[in-house]
Amino acid sequence: MEYVIVLAIVVFILVFKDRPVMVMEFEDGKLTKQKGTIPAGFLNGCKDIAHKQPFSGKIKVYKNRFTTKLVFSKTVPAKVKQRVHNVFPYSGGSKKRSGKRA
Repeated sequence: MEYVIVLAIVVFILVFKDRPVMVMEFEDGKLTKQKGTIPAGFLNGCKDIAHKQPFSGKIKVYKNRFTTKLVFSKTVPAKVKQRVHNVFPYSGGSKKRSGKRA
């Protein structure tokens, strides 16, 4: 009986654990931590943005079967968020459409 409880706890932790694919942490416009495989163009773009408009905060990238999502900490300004979205290589709309458009 206790094995079932332990197994349920392990499954719960694996399902609901915060597991981003990439993490970048900035402090006053400088990259202090990075985790995951970050494409070189995206990394250089983020460093340039942080150099021109210094900010502090975290940028996390989550990926599932269908989408790739950017998540920013609350300390990242809205203008910086937009600029990071612009240099992000995995933008939506890359699906090929076959047939006629509606």
